Amino acid sequence: MRLEVVTKEDLQVFRMQLLEDLKQLLAQQVSQSTKKWLKSAEVREMLSLSAGKLQNLRITGKLSYTKVGSVMYYRFDDVRRLLEPEIKE
Repeated sequence: MRLEVVTKEDLQVFRMQLLEDLKQLLAQQVSQSTKKWLKSAEVREMLSLSAGKLQNLRITGKLSYTKVGSVMYYRFDDVRRLLEPEIKE
C-alpha cells in the first residue's frame, strides 16, 4: 500500500482550481439562461445533437425556429423544453 501525503499547499491549489471551475460553470449557465435566442451550433452543443438530428427536429415541428438571412435561431425556452422530461397523465 502506497501512502501519499497531502500538504496544505496541495489543498490550497485544489481549492483555487475548484473555485475557478465553479466560476466558469456558473458564468456559462448565466450566459445561456439570459440569451433569448440561440444559433444552431449552440443548440447542437446544448442537446448533444448532430446537424441532421437538429434538422429532423425542425422538419417534424418539434423545435420551432426563425430564419434571418441564412442563420437559424431557436428560442432558449423551446430548447429547454426539449430537455425536460414529458409529464404523462
